[in-house]
Amino acid sequence: MSTFEPPAPHLTPTQRARAAWGAEAPVWVMTLAQACEAESQAKVAARLNRSASLVSSVLAGKYTGDLAAVEEVVRGVFMAERVTCPALGTIPSSTCQDWRRASARLVNVNALRVQMFRACNRCPLNKSTVKKDHNHD
Repeated sequence: MSTFEPPAPHLTPTQRARAAWGAEAPVWVMTLAQACEAESQAKVAARLNRSASLVSSVLAGKYTGDLAAVEEVVRGVFMAERVTCPALGTIPSSTCQDWRRASARLVNVNALRVQMFRACNRCPLNKSTVKKDHNHD
């Protein structure tokens, strides 16, 4: 005789985040969960320029990558967090992160890419640049 086990109840993204992160879940995680409830997880991931599996892992509290980077993108896209860019002025923090990623190596496709390569690699918000500077001490 086999015993029938009903499928686990479907949890909303907010419920999944609360279950994984507890009552003290960071605001940005709950904002991400609420965005997934308002849209689909795939649409939220596309807006973040990340994968749906990354979003799922974050909500489940199992993401092993750079959570600070994910937080920065969520804050920029869904929480309207802004930073001051020396080249572009006030921009969403997610745009800043996208430019930092794009400026990891010089690609001379247009003047803006070259300008941003120079600006991002001198910017104090660029943690990879800060690490390089400290290695010279």
